[in-house]
Amino acid sequence: QLVESGGGSVQPGGSLRLSCTTSGDTFDYYIIIWLRQTPGKEREGVACISSRDGYVNYADSVRGRFTVSRDNTKNTAYLQMNNLQPEDTAIYYCAAQKTQVHDICYRQGKPDYWGQGTQVTVSS
Repeated sequence: QLVESGGGSVQPGGSLRLSCTTSGDTFDYYIIIWLRQTPGKEREGVACISSRDGYVNYADSVRGRFTVSRDNTKNTAYLQMNNLQPEDTAIYYCAAQKTQVHDICYRQGKPDYWGQGTQVTVSS
């Protein structure tokens, strides 16, 4: 089970940090993928991080503004979102994909577990 926190409302140019945490002792066998969904649009994988070796990948729409990270000692992953814009408004989900390969991730991967989602709203 993944539990997300950190969503909210901000003005354009603002920042938020999302957290995704889970219990258990195999967090470092899971790729973490951050996705977002807005009505009428396809779900978009915005960032991912490999299970152990720090490999990250970003969608063009967020590269340079968002940073994905994780702390395996705390079973927690993060999505730092800076310079947020109205088009970033969405429900954000974290998802976990089990893996035996620890140095790569794919934003289009097929997760085994999902968080409940957290709303991010950017407006003036």
